[in-house]
Amino acid sequence: MEVNPQFKKGVLELCCLYLIRAKDRYGYELAQQVSIYIEVAEGAIYPVLRRLVKEGYCTTYLKESTEGPSRKYYQLTVKGEMYLNELIFEWSNFTDSVARLLEKEGKRDEESGIHG
Repeated sequence: MEVNPQFKKGVLELCCLYLIRAKDRYGYELAQQVSIYIEVAEGAIYPVLRRLVKEGYCTTYLKESTEGPSRKYYQLTVKGEMYLNELIFEWSNFTDSVARLLEKEGKRDEESGIHG
């Protein structure tokens, strides 16, 4: 699904944290998982991950791989869990508000004969 780049940028952090909460993941794996739902370049994930580590929301560790060199895995911290919960709450409120606006204005447009 093609999505406006500004929408993606704003939600990529939430998606990464949410997926890491489910299980520790490495960068390429995160890019693959996010791409199932939102088209995203693998390279777009790494700056987000570096920031999440820098801000203390994730930690990293190396794990041996049977398919090549060791991989850097990302793990959610307690601070990251709390931040993720805040993001989920904010995202839900935001998307609910936008949906209400679109629904209300859509009905108003229908009533006035405007078609978008």
